[in-house]
Amino acid sequence: MTTPHTVAVLGLGRMGTAIATRLAGHGFDVVGWTRSGRRAPTAARTAAGPGTAVAEADTVILALFDGPACRTVLDDVRDALRPDTVVVNTATVAPAEAAGLAREPGPYVHAPVLGSVPAVEAGALRILAAGDADARARVRPVLDALGDVRPVRDAATAAALKLVANHSLAGAVLALRDALRQADALGLPRADALDVLELGQLAGLVARKRDVLTGAAPTAPADFTVGALAKDMALLADASGAPLRSAAGLTDAPAGARLDPAADIAVAATEPAADDAVLEPLRAYVRGHATGDPAHFGDAFLPTAHVEGLRDGRFVSWSLDEYRALFPGRPAPDEPARRRRLDAVDVHGGVATATMTLRHGADTFTDVFLLIRTDAGWRIANKAYHRHT
Repeated sequence: MTTPHTVAVLGLGRMGTAIATRLAGHGFDVVGWTRSGRRAPTAARTAAGPGTAVAEADTVILALFDGPACRTVLDDVRDALRPDTVVVNTATVAPAEAAGLAREPGPYVHAPVLGSVPAVEAGALRILAAGDADARARVRPVLDALGDVRPVRDAATAAALKLVANHSLAGAVLALRDALRQADALGLPRADALDVLELGQLAGLVARKRDVLTGAAPTAPADFTVGALAKDMALLADASGAPLRSAAGLTDAPAGARLDPAADIAVAATEPAADDAVLEPLRAYVRGHATGDPAHFGDAFLPTAHVEGLRDGRFVSWSLDEYRALFPGRPAPDEPARRRRLDAVDVHGGVATATMTLRHGADTFTDVFLLIRTDAGWRIANKAYHRHT
């Protein structure tokens, strides 16, 4: 086995700079280049162009943002690569993109990583390495300096596994957001809530991001951004074709604004719950049920709204007037025992969706609402329901 000596790092963002610094500290001759013109860290050399960087390299590491960037840079350096130079791609890309890049001529290892800058600095990355055995063996000393290597059967699988891993991170961010929203609703001090959350399953995330979660000035630059994670979730949604709540949930603020894509991922966990204006028509809807007074539905629904579902095994689609006629103007006899719970509200600009559970005696209803913001405020445009007996 020949130990690679010269390593070219193409892409000197946060991860690329950390990788170049780590490898230079472990005795590799590192040359760096980035499209932005950023200089390599002091322990490495900066190349004038990508072709110059790779011409002398035994190993080329791509530390780029996405698949199109990888394709562009590889096209730029193809003629300068030596036939035996191994390209190691650490970028998070779609499985189809990874498979396409792996078919390019020359030795290639697709090696997406789990972990961010602190893990690079500690040599604690988890590296999903796919490529032929000879290519992986030749770059193994480089990868061992960065973390632990897990062989994967092919590039598409490595890319897919990385996206699934990042999905779990997105889920953790959203779980933390929901926990903090509940704490806010209960009037709990943010510091107390974080102290307790740091004792549970979200401990690592809370401990690493405590400064962002408390609104303090960040103690370090973002090691993973909202935009990067949202990009990865969009790739996963496109590749899997399966519903993916976190693809939209990461970047949409309750008021319909978009979070700064350059912000730390923890910022997504600090977004407050939906504004009361979105909740008002849902509260009016609950008042209508609780009192039996159909007048409340005028504050809840648009005049054109329909209520649809199965009643006694038959599909019904009621206009608002037909729906209001079902209510007698007085509470149901068992109203004190009835319960209603708002389960979820998601706002996307001028539209929103909501889900509510109603327990009425032996029957439980799941109501799904589509809401629209009008000149008169938020109103329910349509409701569909499912009745469980």
